[in-house]
Amino acid sequence: MYLRVRMGEGHPRRGAAEQRRERIIGAAMRHFAEHGFRGARVEDIAAECGVAKGTVFLDFGSKEGLFLAAFQRAVSALPAWLDAPAQVVEQGFWATLDWWLDHTEEFISSDVVPNRVAMMGRYDAGLLLRRPIDRFMRSEDPYGTLEFVEFGVARGEIRGDVDVEMIASMLDWVAERFQDALSSEELDPGLIHRGGETADRRETRIREFTELLRGGIATR
Repeated sequence: MYLRVRMGEGHPRRGAAEQRRERIIGAAMRHFAEHGFRGARVEDIAAECGVAKGTVFLDFGSKEGLFLAAFQRAVSALPAWLDAPAQVVEQGFWATLDWWLDHTEEFISSDVVPNRVAMMGRYDAGLLLRRPIDRFMRSEDPYGTLEFVEFGVARGEIRGDVDVEMIASMLDWVAERFQDALSSEELDPGLIHRGGETADRRETRIREFTELLRGGIATR
């Protein structure tokens, strides 16, 4: 029995607790995606999972702790930059970036819940969650942005005279928000949808965004 415990076997309570956490996080993602951070109710999430509200707080500490777990699950489920099709990645950094920008709306609509929760982490979670969200994004780099930038440097497409972490942080920030503007008129500061969206305007904005980005980080 001692050896089984040491090897991590024979822990039905631990397994049940982990399964319960998984169910709660899955339900929380759906509720946050549908109702927003403020609109989602912990009691509704608990009821869907067949547990008491206090159990949710026991597992996650607070509503903020529950959202953080849901956010971490959401962004970890989304593809990384280099998960673009192999034939696109073979063409290099800028071709891969262009592919993701061009497929932004299609990508978001194909997996609405995690994308919606990830977007809430950027706009709707509040200051209390800003620090742990930023810490998670820096430490885990779920989109593989640092690897993507290093890929570009290795190919000679991205400047090697600037700290790659600086470039990765900048890319994460500006690319996410540009994609948000592409996908949602509500989050568009007037770049894409002002005066009515047209295919030509969208393509022009993507080209202009890429050209500006090239001016800062492309190899000269």
